[in-house]
This record gives sequence, C-alpha cells and structure tokens, in this order.
Amino acid sequence: MALRNFAQNAVIGLSGRNAFAPTATAMKRGYASAVEETLSYEIDVPFDAHKIEPPSRMVETTKGELLAMFSQMYLFRRMEIAADVMYKGKFIRGFCHLYDGQEAICVGMEAALNKQDSIITSYRDHCTFLGRGGTVYEVMAELMGRYGGCSKGIGGSMHMYKKDANFYGGNGIVGAQTALGAGLAFAHKYKKEQNVAVAMYGDGAANQGQLFEALNMAALWDLPLIYVCENNHYGMGTAEWRAAKNHDYYTRGDYVPGLKANGMCALTVKKAIAFAKDHCLSGKGPIVLELDTYRYHGHSMSDPGSTYRTRDEISSVRQERDPVERARRLAIDIGGFSAAELKEIEKVQRKVVDEAVELAKKCELPPDDFLHKNIYQDTLGTSARGVDSSVYVPLQA
Repeated sequence: MALRNFAQNAVIGLSGRNAFAPTATAMKRGYASAVEETLSYEIDVPFDAHKIEPPSRMVETTKGELLAMFSQMYLFRRMEIAADVMYKGKFIRGFCHLYDGQEAICVGMEAALNKQDSIITSYRDHCTFLGRGGTVYEVMAELMGRYGGCSKGIGGSMHMYKKDANFYGGNGIVGAQTALGAGLAFAHKYKKEQNVAVAMYGDGAANQGQLFEALNMAALWDLPLIYVCENNHYGMGTAEWRAAKNHDYYTRGDYVPGLKANGMCALTVKKAIAFAKDHCLSGKGPIVLELDTYRYHGHSMSDPGSTYRTRDEISSVRQERDPVERARRLAIDIGGFSAAELKEIEKVQRKVVDEAVELAKKCELPPDDFLHKNIYQDTLGTSARGVDSSVYVPLQA
C-alpha cells in the first residue's frame, strides 16, 4: 500500500516536501533498490476473536515499509511533542488532544488501506490527518488558528479534514463519528465501490447509544464498515473498568464479529485492518476491532494525566510497549538497518517539524469575513448579529 512504495511515496512533512527520502547512507548500502524484498514477521501478541476465526499471526512486510513506518511514527511523535510545547507557550489555544503513544495505529492502518477508503475519527486527529497525506505545516498552522491550516484556521485541533484523501475529520462530539462512519460505508456500497469506511472511537465513547444504533443498521445492510475502538484504557479520567461492565470492546457488537489486536505494533495493526477490510469487501458486513493502546499525555492539554493513574504506570508502558521504539527494533532486527541510519532519519524529521512550526507562526490569520462564511450552503439572505447587538452582518456562502 502507500507505505510500501518507500522510495517513491515518502512521508510528506512540510508543505508537501518529502520528509523522508532514502538517506545517503541507505543509498550507499543499496537499500533504495532493495526496499521491496519481502520479509516475514510473526506477531508476538495473539489476536482475540469474537464470532470469527482470527487471521494468521504471520505478516509480510518489506525493508522499505519497516523504514517508512519508523520514519512516519517518529515524525508523529515529534509533531505531538512540538504541539505540547506550542500549547504551553500559548501559541495554541483551546482544546488540544495529543496522540503520542498511539502512533502505531494510524501507521499500521494506512499500510492496509488506500486513499479511496474513508476514515473518520474523534477529536484526537492530528496524526490521522498526517497519515492521510497531510503535512506537519498544515497541522501546526491549524492548531495555531492560521489561514494555512488544513481547515483554513477555523477548525482547530479537533477538526482536521482532508476531503481529497477521504478523511472526514476529527469530530468534537463524543461518539458522533460512529454514526457518520456508517453513512460513509453506506455511500461506498451504494456506489458499488470496492472500499471500506473506518470509523474510529475511544473506549470512552464505547457506551454511546448512537454507536449501537449505527452498528445495527450497518449489520442489517451488510455495510463495509470497520469500527476501530482505540482502547487507551481511560475515557478522560475514568478507567475503562469503572465505565463499562464489559470492557472487551471487540465482543460488544454481539451479532457482529470482532477482533482484538495489539495497537502498539504497526505490523499487527496492518494485519488486523487488512483482515477486516477483506471481511467487509466479501459482503459479510461490518466488523469491530479493538486495538489495545495507551496515551502518554492526559486526555487533553488541560489534563495533567497523573491524578487517575500513576507515573510508574506511564513509565512502564514507555519502557516496555512504546510503539516508536518497537518500530525502531523491527527496522534494525528484521530490516537490517543500523542504529546510525535511524538516527539520521530522526535528524531529518526533527528538522521537518521545527521548520513547520516556525512557518506556521508566520502564517496569517483567516480573513475577518470568515466569521460569517461556511455556515449555510444557501444563506437565503440571512444575517448574523455582531458583537454590537445593533449591527447585523449578511452571511456568506
């Protein structure tokens, strides 16, 4: 898929520029010409299945894919750390939900999908947008409310969007995207397209009624819908076991098959998503995936993340399960790359993020008339009251 074409389709970071192309060292060692050599990897954490036979634990990959996975995951991590710094420096205001710790999900997912497949997710959406082909600059500019952002500076952290890659955004209402995802799947089936819709939600949204209503309709109509529960074990500050009687989320589709996988390994996620896509496109209807993951930051930047869990718990996950470090080990142990080559990639990606941040700071704000645009497709002559209650401004389409 997208990540396999390592030399041609590198990770895009800053204003469309290649954030990673074959390094000088890699070119010298001949990796650029050998990136498509097929490698096999046995997934170490077994799948748990509900009403379906689990897939094989063997997954195929290439040197190029392993290197690109590490490169992209490191880029995601650096971008989210930069967002943390910019938020604390008051360059970013309002809500900001970071994804560090969960990077393997977006990277593994994109390795099994194409850009004709649809994705919709929650408000933790920066890396999902990047995975769909967005740039770090577009993310940082959007976070800062600048015109160069992916939503022209009027969406902010929770509303990244990329229509040309069928990414239908982050959604600020808990669980709202689950019903919209069913609609995307319906559209694929109605148009007779061989594509799936992926609707992502967290364990905190797993008790939403609209999820079960939409799942019932998707099952009735055999829609090509993959529900992905990113279980990071805390809905805001509430542990999963305190909020859900049954927190085996992959089983909660009842009559709908489910699969649980290790969400900290990009290759495992790739295998799970590919399996789910084959299931849906064979006409068997929707499937529920639960990807076991963890977020390092709090729920949002206003949450220190340490009042409902211990620092030892967070440190333990970082040391034992960190997805970026796992990707590094796979690139070295299976791909045959050296630690020095990966350090070279890190240097490139850090520069991409640093440049994107500085460029976003210099970007202009959206025009003032944006306050009165994009509200109605047809305004029908409607006006909106301004700050001064005696002043009304005509809305613009």
